Amino acid sequence: MKKNIASPVGRFAPSPTGPLHVGSLLAAVASYCQAKARGGRWLVRIEDLDTPRVVPGAADDILRTLDGLGFEWDGEVVYQSRRTTAYSDALEELRRQGLVYPCGCSRKEILASAPHPGEEGPVYLGTCRGGLPAGRQARAMRLQVPATKLTFFDDVFGQVEQSLAEEVGDFVLRRADGLFAYQLAVVIDDADAGVTEVVRGADLLGSTPRQIYLYRCLGLPVPSYLHLPLALSAEGEKISKRHGGLGRVEPRESGSLLWDALSFLGQPVPVSLRLAPPEEVLAWGVRCFDPPRIDPAARAWEGSGDDGQVGTREVS
Repeated sequence: MKKNIASPVGRFAPSPTGPLHVGSLLAAVASYCQAKARGGRWLVRIEDLDTPRVVPGAADDILRTLDGLGFEWDGEVVYQSRRTTAYSDALEELRRQGLVYPCGCSRKEILASAPHPGEEGPVYLGTCRGGLPAGRQARAMRLQVPATKLTFFDDVFGQVEQSLAEEVGDFVLRRADGLFAYQLAVVIDDADAGVTEVVRGADLLGSTPRQIYLYRCLGLPVPSYLHLPLALSAEGEKISKRHGGLGRVEPRESGSLLWDALSFLGQPVPVSLRLAPPEEVLAWGVRCFDPPRIDPAARAWEGSGDDGQVGTREVS
C-alpha cells in the first residue's frame, strides 16, 4: 500500500529516570490525540542517552504504564542509546561545514566569565571559537550560533523569538563526558523518524530555537511545535518525578487520570467519561481534541482525589 506522505507523525519521548509522571502524561495525551485525530502515526522513543540519570527498569515501567492507559504506538519503540552512530555522523557533517569547534572551558570558568544568566545557565562567550588556548585540551564540542534572532510560531504560545548569541551562546553538542547532548540527539531522532509535529511541555520551549537552528544547519525539514502548560504542585513547582505520589501515574487510575489530563488541557471532556475505561476517554480525545482551547498559563494540578472528585471545575 502506498504511504500517505502527508499524514502527520507525532511522538512521545520520555526519559527513563523514574516512573511516568503527570507532566509526561500531559505530553503523551496531547501528542497522541493531535496525531491520531488526523489519521497520523504516533511513535514512542525512550530518551536514555543520559546514562548517569537512567534508572534500571524505568523504561519498561513507562511502557507498561502507557499500555495500561490504553495508548497504542506505531512501530517499534526507539532507544536513543542505540543510535549514537547517527549522532556521530551528524556531528561530523557539522564539522565538515566548519560549524562546530572543540571547547576546553570548564563549567566553573564559563560561569565566572558569563556576562549574564542565559536561557539555561550562563551564556557562553565563545572563548574557544578561534581555537583552543595554549595548553588546553578539548572537553566538549560546541556549535557556533549566529548573531541574528530566530523566530518561530508555537501552536499554543504563538510567536516566539530568541537571540541564540545573547541568550544561549555557542552550545554543546557533545559533552565533556563524551555523551551526545540532548539538542543534537532530539533533532536527529525526529528527522530520521519523519516526525512532523512536536508536542511537549513548555519547559522545553526555550530549547526549541537551538533545535530549529540545528535543523537548518543540517538541511532537515523543521517540524511544527506545540508546547503545553506546566502542571504545578501546590507550592508552585513544576511537577516532576521527585514529587513522588503527586506526580506518579498509576494505570489503575487510568480513566480518571486521562479525564484529568484532557480537562487540564482545556478540553471539555463529558462528565460521563470521568470513570470510563481509558480507551473510551482516549477515543473521545482523538475525536474532539482542539489545541486552540489550551491555555498556556502554568497552573496547579489537582487531579482526582480518593473519592473520584476532580479539582476545581466541572465540565460537561
